[in-house]
Parts: sequence; C-alpha cells; structure tokens
Amino acid sequence: MNTRNNPVWILLIFTIGLIFPFSSIASTGGETLDLTQSWVGYTAIAIFVFAYMLVMAEEFMHLRKSKPVILAAGLIWVLVAMAYTQHGDTHTAEIAIRHNILEYAELFLFLLVAMTYINAMEERLVFDALKSWLVSKGFTLRQLFWITGIIAFFLSPIADNLTTALLMCAVVMSVGGENRKFIMLACINIVVAANAGGAFSPFGDITTLMVWQKGLIDFGTFFTLFIPSVVNYVIPATIMSFAVSTDKPDVKDEAVEMKKGAMVIVGLFVLTIITAVSFHNFLHLPPVAGMMTGLSYLMFFAYYLKKSGNGAKKAQLKALEDGSVSALSDTIFESDYEIFDKVKKAEWDTLFFFYGVILCVGGLGLIGYLSMASEFMYVDLGPTTANVMVGFLSAIVDNIPVMFAILTMNPEMSQGQWLLATLTAGVGGSMLSIGSAAGVALMGQARGYYTFFGHLKWLPVIALGYAASIYVHFLVNAARF
Repeated sequence: MNTRNNPVWILLIFTIGLIFPFSSIASTGGETLDLTQSWVGYTAIAIFVFAYMLVMAEEFMHLRKSKPVILAAGLIWVLVAMAYTQHGDTHTAEIAIRHNILEYAELFLFLLVAMTYINAMEERLVFDALKSWLVSKGFTLRQLFWITGIIAFFLSPIADNLTTALLMCAVVMSVGGENRKFIMLACINIVVAANAGGAFSPFGDITTLMVWQKGLIDFGTFFTLFIPSVVNYVIPATIMSFAVSTDKPDVKDEAVEMKKGAMVIVGLFVLTIITAVSFHNFLHLPPVAGMMTGLSYLMFFAYYLKKSGNGAKKAQLKALEDGSVSALSDTIFESDYEIFDKVKKAEWDTLFFFYGVILCVGGLGLIGYLSMASEFMYVDLGPTTANVMVGFLSAIVDNIPVMFAILTMNPEMSQGQWLLATLTAGVGGSMLSIGSAAGVALMGQARGYYTFFGHLKWLPVIALGYAASIYVHFLVNAARF
C-alpha cells in the first residue's frame, strides 16, 4: 500500500503525532532522509505509541508519565542516528537533537520559574486566603457557580489554567459538601472558564506560551482573542447555570491569614511577567531570560525573609534570657525559609515529561511523518478546516501536544489563522474532561463527583460555545486573515 498518498494513513499518522508533539525542527544544514516507509520509521512510531499507552495508563499503573517518554525519546533518536550514519551523515541528527534540547531548555526554565512562584504563593497561603474569603461570604450556589467561573477565567491568564482550576475546585468542594450535582456543574464550568481564559494570554497555557516564544504572535496580539474567549465561556456557563440551585450552602467560616510577605511575592510575580514581556518586546531577547531575571527578585526577597526571621528570633530569645518575657510568642519565624525548597516542589515529573515528548517529536519530525501530516491538513484540507479540526483533536489527546504539533509542522498561515489555531487548541480541550490538564486534574481532585461521563453530558452545550467563539473570531479579527 502506498502510504504516501493515502489520506486515511496520513490522518492516522497525524493523530498519533498529535499525542505529544512539542517543538519545531531546526534547519539541519544537510539533506534530510525520508524514512517514513522504512523499518526505522515504523519502529519509531511503534515505540512512541507504546510509550503513550503507558502514559495513558498512569492512573492505573502508577508509573510516572515521564519515564516511558524519556526512554522512547532515547530509543527513537538511536534509530534516527543509526539511519543517518548508515548513509554517511554524522551531523544532521546531532544538529537536530541539539536544537530540540535548546527548545526544551527555554520551556523548562520558563516553567520552572512560574512553578516556583506559584509554590511560594501557596506556601504564603495566598490561595487559601482567597478560598476562605469566598467560602465565608454567604453566596448562593448559583452565585458561587458564576464567581468561581469568572475568577477562573481572569486568573488563568496569570496563574495558568491548571493552577487556577485546582484552586477554584477546592472552593467548590468546600462549599458543595455532598451536593454532587453542584460540584459536577461547577467543575465543568471551571474547566471551560480556565481553558477559555488561558487562550487569550501568553501565560495562560503552555500552548500560548510556546506560540509567543516562537515569535509567531506578539504579546499584545493574543488579547484580540479576548472576546472570542469570553463567548466560549459565557454561552455554556449561562445554559448550565439554570441547572444550579439558588440555595445557600451550609459552610464553616474559617478565616485564613496570609503569611508575611505574601502580597510582596504576588507583586514580584507580576513584576517578573512584566520583565519577561519587556525582554521579548523591547530587547528582542527570549522571554525565558526575563523570567530567570524575575526569579532573582524572589531569591533576594527570600533572603530578606530569612534574615528578618533570624533577627526576630534572636530578639525574642534574648528577651527570654533577660526575663522580660516568660515564653516565646506565637510569631512564625522565617529563619528557616529557603527559596530552593520552593524550587524542589516544582512538578518535576511534568518538566521531564516535556523533555521526552519534545525529543520524541523531534525524532518523528526528522523521520518525515509531520511533513506528511502538514501537507494533508494545511494544503489539501486548508488552514481553516485544519484549525477547526485541531480543537476536536485537542479534546481527545490534550490541547498542549496538539498545539505543538502545529508548531512542529510550521505551516504558512496568516496571523488570523495562527490566532484561530491558538484559540481552538486552547478551548477545544474543554469539550471532554480528558482534553486538558485542568480537566484531568479535577477528575482526580473531585474524584467521584466530577467524572468523564458527567462532563460528556454537557458536550453539546460546550461545543456550541466552541462554534460561537470561532464565528466571533472571524467576525472581530477579520482584518488579520
């Protein structure tokens, strides 16, 4: 069978390649080989699919998702390097893998800084204080449905959609109690809101972050997706809200006070984002350089917390020795505050998982599979059809790898089409609970309350918002096509 011209086979390869792709392939400086119909290509696909199956079975096998993809990446590149070496080329594979490692390094450091800040804010009880405030205000269930959704929509562009969804789900679980229907609807609403909010900000999702770092869309241009994102969230939220009770929940009022320096850390995080944007827009440096500079802000503030904690502790010990006080106060000293503890608590499994998928896709791209898929999707079908399909694919195989499959292919498209791809990859994952990191995380956090089939019941409503957001994007951003 001639797989080269078989659309069904190409679509299958594209779908497999969408499972976890991440980065684009550099110009290798040499002639690339077409290995798509060789034993090397078939073996690489088999290794990749098997690794993905292990990732999918993580919940049942308790095998960290980073382990199979890192092994798969190594095996795929061994196959690629062997094939090129047999043809007398000892440089092309090396140049390509070095480029992929550079791509990963930028993503790794950027996410590491963001995760460190989030962990620092969590340790300072910033998120717990927000949750406590919401719970204590006596809102009705329907009001909380809207409040948690709206906060998720506007917080996800800053704190990322996964963190936002987990925070809002904690609020919903606190006030929902045993009200399974409310928790289910509120979780669906949070997933849709977090994904929609993340779609119009470079910081809202890893998909938008990579598009921005590639320089395909300027920082400010992402915000032209704000209105389509609002439409994507508001339509399903409005329809679902009629199924939410107007009763008031019976909850305990437990005040949470943020620790010393909490709001300073929030301010430093905002300043770090401004630094990253400024590095990119005004100095034409990679955003990751700005993020790493911003990490130093947090490091110096952590040093201040540690030293001030030491000083306060010594003063109280001296007072205790002098007899001016009979016991140490309940003051929380920061003498043991260590910034690298926050770094250690980063999602290392996720960060190493990204390494595996970036190199897996780099190998498959050098073999030639992604160029086949690109030709079929963006030439034969056309960019609009392809980008609308991307949203549905992202609901099945997660929006992050779908977006980076497009970046790997790097088809020639107008800015309006790149924005469309960003929008559909971001919000398309909301159609199924497994379509985004936010949905998968909430299925674990609200286990038994928020389920795959419970989310599936509202698929037509979410799909209506998806279609409406695409229409509105063509309407308000027509000049960009």
